[in-house]
Formats: sequence, structure tokens, C-alpha cells
Amino acid sequence: MPIKTLLASAILALLTLPLAAAPAWADDPTPEIWSVHGQTTFTEQYHPGFTAPYSGKDSLDPGSRGNETWDATVFAGVKLWDGGEAYINPEIDQGFGLSDTVGVAGFPSGEAYKVGSSPPYFRLQRLFLRQTFDLGGKEKNVDSDENQLATSHTENTFVITAGKISATDIFDANSYAHDPRHDFLNWAVIDSGAYDYAADSWAYTYAVVGEWNQDWWTWRLGLFDLSRQPNQAALVRGFGEYELVTEGEERHTLFGHDGKAKLLIYYNRGRMGSYNDAVALALATHTLPNTALVRKPATRPGGALNLEQGLTNDLGGFLRVSLNDGSKEAYEFTEINRSVALGLSLKGGSWSRGDDTVGLAFVNDAISRAAQSYFAAGGIGILIGDGRLNYGTENIIETYYRAKLAGWLSGGMDYQFIANPAYNRDRGPVSVLGAQLHAEF
Repeated sequence: MPIKTLLASAILALLTLPLAAAPAWADDPTPEIWSVHGQTTFTEQYHPGFTAPYSGKDSLDPGSRGNETWDATVFAGVKLWDGGEAYINPEIDQGFGLSDTVGVAGFPSGEAYKVGSSPPYFRLQRLFLRQTFDLGGKEKNVDSDENQLATSHTENTFVITAGKISATDIFDANSYAHDPRHDFLNWAVIDSGAYDYAADSWAYTYAVVGEWNQDWWTWRLGLFDLSRQPNQAALVRGFGEYELVTEGEERHTLFGHDGKAKLLIYYNRGRMGSYNDAVALALATHTLPNTALVRKPATRPGGALNLEQGLTNDLGGFLRVSLNDGSKEAYEFTEINRSVALGLSLKGGSWSRGDDTVGLAFVNDAISRAAQSYFAAGGIGILIGDGRLNYGTENIIETYYRAKLAGWLSGGMDYQFIANPAYNRDRGPVSVLGAQLHAEF
């Protein structure tokens, strides 16, 4: 049976699961001892052919091309003791990002991993403990949700999370642009483009994180394992190579609408290659530059400013500004040294579709002069490498419409316009069309 037929059957079964398997206690506000939630998401993306006088190993295919991804996740949690909870997230994944997830620094699908597969495969993406200490203030209810038991805590808390998670589960969140299953899809919109967060090829790693929450502010501090080599599936154990990250969050009300301001600073320490060293070695040996040949213990800092603000009851806006040390290779995420992303998110209340959302975002990504020289000389990175480079900033426009089709089912359409993909004026522009179906219980 063809793989798409198998997928269609699997998706149909998962989409009907909420009707048959939604637990009776799902809407019960009483504290939970345990919970099980689930989701499945199918994403299809397509781009028509575009101008490309040459291509390299990590180029976006200039021909007309479509790719799909599919995943299904279980979010199971149990209360261990007062304030202590454990969670596990097994997942089945299938599919590929466009051109096997290369060719654009601000990649167009946050549902695409760097590891693709035609047959579905199993991964244990998260396995972690969370301990919450109440520090006083008003009592607040916590609703049942994915990786969240229904309970109550005081307004002021200290939370420790330890285990396998994604750094962006806790850091760099944004109410309007952070979840490819519910809002935007582009990597440089849902996350700060220059936040090179620790991760394996599926975006998860081992971590210890502390969060101190007060009524109007939060301070976070996290320690994460890097991968053993840049952009690899295997992780370092025991924080031998690591990311240290801190984030301060301020919450406010402006003209009657909620807003947040976050400042994130991170510091990666691992074996990484200098772009200038790689180019110098290539010139001396008459070969193509390769950062893998010049890796040595080094550090790479960076930071991100992340703002969100409600503007009306239905309209909200966001701004992300990020930068990092561009003298060395990207370690985990993507080749972006400076990024600015801003956008708007509008709920459909004015057209009697209050659960629908439309979004619009603009992104400008850039790389350092050292990175430009490396890629112009034929170097290959995590996501980009055309063999040569006529440099220009990578500029992206994304817009989407997401509609709630049922209480547990939503669908969305997405369009992205990408000028200078992989910072190359000689290639593109590219139009990427997307469609998504998402179910959860």
C-alpha cells in the first residue's frame, strides 16, 4: 500500500480518536492525579520552480517541489507528590521538510525536523520532572493541558524542571508566534532566529531549568547539553559541552491590554569551528572550506529581545530582535547571526469566527562578514550552502489563516515569500504554499 494511503488511514484514525477516547474527566476542574492528552498534525508545503543559475549541496531545489510531514504525540503526566509532577511524550514522526530541510536559513516549516524519513518512526521526545514550590500570593487555578496537570498554585512560585525537553518549551516563548501547530510556521518567526539553542536534530536535549515567578516578573536560568558535534543527533551527556541561558520577563498592562517584554542572553561552550580559520585552511590547501576541520573548544554568546503586546481585544503584535557571535559556525539551530521579526495576529471576532486567527509577519535575517566569506568560498553549513554566494539579507513575508473546524480539529493555510533564500541574490525569490490539519484531545 502506498505510504500516502497509509498516512491517510492513520490520520483519519487519529482524527476520530478524540470522539472515542476523550476522557470523561477532560473538562473536570478538580485537581488531577494524572492526565493524557494527544495531538496529530499533517503539514503539506509546496513551492513552484524558481530562478537558480547554480546549486550546491545544501541548496533549495529550484524545481517545482512538494513535501509533507506528519506527527502524532502523546502527552502523559502524573502527580508524584505535593508540587511534583512527571511527564513523558512519545511521538511518531514521518516525512521531510522541503529539500530535506535545507536551502533557507529561516526555514519555512517549524513542523519539519532535520531528520526526515519516508516510513513512520518512533521517538521519545520529552521525559522530565517538574517541581513547583509555592511562595505566597493569591491562589491561581492551572487548567489541564499538554504537559500540565489541572491544579492550583500561589501567584508567586519557584519551579525546577529537569530531564529531556526543548529549550524553547521554556525560553523565548511568545503568545502570538511560537507554535507551528497553532500560528506561524517559519523558524525565524516562531523562535528568535539568532538564538542558537541547544538541541539534537529533533530540537530536544537534557536540561535543568529554574524559574522564579513573581506577580509581574519572572527570571529563568537554564543549563542544556549541546550535541556532540554541531547539528548532530547524538547529545553530550553530563553538560561536558553546554548552553547556559538566562531570561528576564516583565509583564504589564498597556491601555487595558496585556503585554510582555523578555530579554534572553545565552552562552554556548563546545568544539566549534571559526569561519576565518576554515577559509584560511582552504586557501592553504586549495580545498573547499570546512569548519569541521578547524573545530576546537570555544564559546559563542548571543541574545534576543522578545516583545508582545495586545492592541485590541482581538489584535496583538510582536517583535523579536536577536544576534549572536558570527565569527563561528552555527552549532544547533540555523545560520542566522542577526534577525528582526515583527508581526500581527488577529482573532476572527469581527467576522463572527472568534476561534479563527489570521497572522502576518515580516523577517529580515543576516549573517556576518566571516560567514559570508565562508559560504562564498563554497562552505557548507547546517541549512545552507549553494557553492558560492552573491550576498543579500534573507527577507521573508509570512501570512496564515487558521480556522477551528471542530472543538478538537483545526485547519490552516499558509503562504511565505522568501527573497534571497540562503542569503543569495542569484537564487529565487521563492513562494512557499502550505496547508495543515491539526487535531488534539
